[in-house]
Amino acid sequence: WGHHNWWPPPAAPTVTECHRGWRPPPPWAPAADGRLPQVNNNGVVSFGTGVSEFTPNPFPLPGHRPFVAPYWADVDTRLGGDVFYRQTRSPELLARLTRELAPAVPPSEEAPRPTWAFVATWDRVSFFGAASDKVNTFQAVLATDGVTSFIMLNYGDIQWTTGIANQGDPHTGLGGVPAQAGFNSGDDVHYYNIPGSRSPAVVAIGRTSNVGVPGRWIFRVDVFTATEPPPEVATTPPRPGSPPPPPVANPSSPPPEE
Repeated sequence: WGHHNWWPPPAAPTVTECHRGWRPPPPWAPAADGRLPQVNNNGVVSFGTGVSEFTPNPFPLPGHRPFVAPYWADVDTRLGGDVFYRQTRSPELLARLTRELAPAVPPSEEAPRPTWAFVATWDRVSFFGAASDKVNTFQAVLATDGVTSFIMLNYGDIQWTTGIANQGDPHTGLGGVPAQAGFNSGDDVHYYNIPGSRSPAVVAIGRTSNVGVPGRWIFRVDVFTATEPPPEVATTPPRPGSPPPPPVANPSSPPPEE
């Protein structure tokens, strides 16, 4: 975990019994209405219900299904990799997060100062039907001070986009229906598709950004604001008129760290 973009995961995998589909929920509720999040094995953090589909779809999705999708694809940890999650109030980690979130707000505004964060990490995970050692590493960080909320997506080495159930090649992990990345609010109005989603270009998401740090995307989700990527960083230009991200995590009273 020497990459400067990465937040450290726990010392051991949090859950090991679920390899394809969704994992049990972490012990916290980020939404004011009590919806519980779930760390899904397929590259999604959802709220209220799990996301069992291993075929990604573009946002918005029908129905009330709010979730964050750092890399929605057909992950299969039986063939390699682990999924971790943790929550923290560590002063050291929150101070680091304050610095890293600063590029996501205008210079005229005060930098975010989160008091709580949740980190979900997919570490060197393989894909369903893999006949090679292709693996992906990516991460979602949710942070809040109880009023303002941010989501940061970090991407390491991305080597595959598609499992064989979605017509991907078993050796390259490419082709078919590639991975989706972004946010879905569940109201059919507020959503954000990271450029390159569900196209072959998504394999290069580790070289794209909306804050000038390759492999990092940050969104403020309590007021529906999204910073678009600069042309020199993004591999695919953002679609004109793309709606901003949803308010998927805005706890009024974050729980104590466990």
